[in-house]
Amino acid sequence: MVTVRLGTERGHTVLDWLDSYHTFSFDQYYDPEWVGFRSLRVLNEDRVAPGRGFGTHPHRDMEILTCVLEGALEHKDSLGTGSVIRPGELQRMSAGTGIAHSEFNGSKSEPVHLLQIWIRPEKKGLPPGYEQKAFSREAMKGRLLRIAGRDGGDAITVHQDVILYATVLDPGQTVRHALAPGRHAWVQVARGAVTANGKALSAGDAAALSDEPRVELAASAPSELLLFDLA
Repeated sequence: MVTVRLGTERGHTVLDWLDSYHTFSFDQYYDPEWVGFRSLRVLNEDRVAPGRGFGTHPHRDMEILTCVLEGALEHKDSLGTGSVIRPGELQRMSAGTGIAHSEFNGSKSEPVHLLQIWIRPEKKGLPPGYEQKAFSREAMKGRLLRIAGRDGGDAITVHQDVILYATVLDPGQTVRHALAPGRHAWVQVARGAVTANGKALSAGDAAALSDEPRVELAASAPSELLLFDLA
């Protein structure tokens, strides 16, 4: 079964410094049909105005992934971490027993465009933690590159039974991913246009896949996608 989540039907928050689309229920946006998918709880597409950002705020018991599509996002947290996240990099912050952080667009002229992803951890009360890694765009071209998962290794470690892949596809290219019995998939289109098991998707759209033996992604335009393999 393939269920399409159209980007045009997402929740939408517009402030003087933030333009945010919510794939799942978030903050003041609530849709009982879309409160999450498997361990995925939040998937926001944010554009932050130059010189603005999210002030210091707390989190608990959540794995928070940040993927910057354009621009650069400055990060500070209560662990003492200070970093800048740029395109091609993935950040994971484990909120665990409690962490506070801020995210800021340090540019005076350019907005920052990012995806923020929250994943429920496999257990509560984990120690707070931080990790950030860069991934080669070349390594994503025409293939699914593992960028996060429970086993870590060359990818970011996520404390949940989930594997996150990224791919960059040219028009006419296809990638396939086998799903083990009982596994599910979420496809998020960051840019471009693809079909996911025959369902047409464009930038901002997503698809939830259950009871499917595989995921087949075929691009009709230059495209960038994330694929979550979920328990």
